[in-house]
Amino acid sequence: MKKLTALLFSILLTSVYAQTDLKSLEWLTGKWTRTNAKPGRSGFEIWQNISSIEMGGLGINLKGTDTTFVEKLKIIVKDGAVFYVADVPQNKEPVLFKATSITNTSVVFENPKHDFPKKIAYEFDGQRLKATISGDGKAIDYWFERMK
Repeated sequence: MKKLTALLFSILLTSVYAQTDLKSLEWLTGKWTRTNAKPGRSGFEIWQNISSIEMGGLGINLKGTDTTFVEKLKIIVKDGAVFYVADVPQNKEPVLFKATSITNTSVVFENPKHDFPKKIAYEFDGQRLKATISGDGKAIDYWFERMK
């Protein structure tokens, strides 16, 4: 009986937890400058609220003053789930990563079918933002500070 009760509670909790807005990700908004780039390089991400179900973002890497990489980003609510949408020049179509964990200071998105990365995680410690991309035993950390 205890197992049945636990199973029913788990199913109920899962069905109730449909994400309907992005309020819990407000800590991500703003302009973030990368603090651990190699010498001569820099980067930043910008995140803004578009609506209660969409955030728009942009990731840019620079070598000196030359732009070396631009990534158009979105976080959206679709069909009761949250997705990170990465639109990069080398992919024909945007790639979606589904949120697997959301807290008031972190979020994890995953797409096990994508080549690399398979996981994108953001953690905010109140001062700095850490973005980690990972998959197949490889992980890369990007550290950011909010620009004022």
